[in-house]
Amino acid sequence: MVDPLSPTPLYVQVADLVAKRIADGELAPLRPIPSESQLQQEYGVARGTVRQAVRLLRERGLVMTVPQRGTYVAEKPGQ
Repeated sequence: MVDPLSPTPLYVQVADLVAKRIADGELAPLRPIPSESQLQQEYGVARGTVRQAVRLLRERGLVMTVPQRGTYVAEKPGQ
């Protein structure tokens, strides 16, 4: 879970938790990640925090967003 008292920003914590789920194979390549609403409820954070986390995951090359379709785990995460 996220630690609101940590010096690490909440969005980085959420991104790291989702990245771990990808690395562990819980979220498979070319499959959607949980929706913003699901991530918001799961981690107890605001929608803006989730959006920043997903943007960070995109920058890391772990996910790709398809307009009007959703966000999916990249075929080769991290590459």
